[in-house]
Amino acid sequence: MSRPIRHVVSLSGGKDSAAMAIYLRDRLPELDYVFSDTDKELPETYDYLARIEAFLGKQIIRLRADRGFDHWLQIYGGYLPSPRMRWCTKMLKIRPFEAWVEELGDVDVQMYVGIRADENRGGYKPTKPNITPVYPFIEAGITLDGVHRILEESGVGVPPYYSWRTRSGCFFCFYQRKHEWVGLKENHPDLFELAKQYEKTDQDTGQRYTWSERESLAELEQPARVEEINTKFARQTISVGAKSKALVDILDDSDDDDENLPCSFCHV
Repeated sequence: MSRPIRHVVSLSGGKDSAAMAIYLRDRLPELDYVFSDTDKELPETYDYLARIEAFLGKQIIRLRADRGFDHWLQIYGGYLPSPRMRWCTKMLKIRPFEAWVEELGDVDVQMYVGIRADENRGGYKPTKPNITPVYPFIEAGITLDGVHRILEESGVGVPPYYSWRTRSGCFFCFYQRKHEWVGLKENHPDLFELAKQYEKTDQDTGQRYTWSERESLAELEQPARVEEINTKFARQTISVGAKSKALVDILDDSDDDDENLPCSFCHV
């Protein structure tokens, strides 16, 4: 006897998963929409989730880890998460989701992930045998243009933080580019200061633990450095003829190596 199936859309607060939720709303019955909340998200992310909820006409289930980021930072010896050690995604995104699935009981879960057909990255690899990732946009051949069309036609639009940031995720996400850190300082100086407080130097070894590779946020925020970063970014946008586009379109990651791309739980 087959087990009942639960259809679950995993939302990250980004454009692709939002478009997927909209795309699937009238195609699948009894959809559950879930968002793993790290409590370190941008304010714009919560506003955007409210807009998605209004369109869907259904509440997004908010999942939270039983222990927060600061607890796990201590458990991991003060080592900030990095592309080589993404413990934040594991502990604050994946683990709460899989715990929620376990609470559903004896069911099979079809988990819909918003990776596009024009992206070059792997998806979520569940540790539970009853979770099966499904990639509707890949199956339907939907690319970036299709995602924008879905969001525009629905009236939901793209998240407002895309004017200065390319990805959803925590305000201190280590995948941010230099210009995005400048954007955080300009748009949320309070959150930039909080991110700075997590950086440190080991007094015994002299090793530095910083969010941005080879540069502390205190160094990055210096006026001369900010000007240098902004000038470089301006040259880049002009070179691709994209001065008026959203940052997410100028610096799309679809051709990046998979190892340099963040987990689809955080950034779709």
